[in-house]
Amino acid sequence: MQIIYKNESYAINGAAFEVYKHLGHGFLEAVYQEALEQEFIKRNIPYEREKELTICYKEKPLKQTYRADFVCFGSIIVELKAVSHLEDSHRSQVFNYLKATGYKLGILYNFGHYDGLEIERKLS
Repeated sequence: MQIIYKNESYAINGAAFEVYKHLGHGFLEAVYQEALEQEFIKRNIPYEREKELTICYKEKPLKQTYRADFVCFGSIIVELKAVSHLEDSHRSQVFNYLKATGYKLGILYNFGHYDGLEIERKLS
């Protein structure tokens, strides 16, 4: 089985680990988002922050939209959390983003876990 976006995921993970190494756990999600943006810039990782995602119903766009924390390399959803542990609702959020966009990969990061950065890859 081939891993999709292997090199891109590796680059994004490296940036996330660097942020966690310097900040640890305990900050608000917005702090990690701002720090991760700085790492993306430093590492030349193409990204869009707070990317608005259109949702369609029966091929018609709805007024309601989603906002992904980041879309990297034009095709990878990156969602951040700063909670004690990930829940199914967090995973569902990433799956919904993938469904709304047609993208194949979402990466969910939890900076709030006391025992290290949690990472989950989600495939559509």
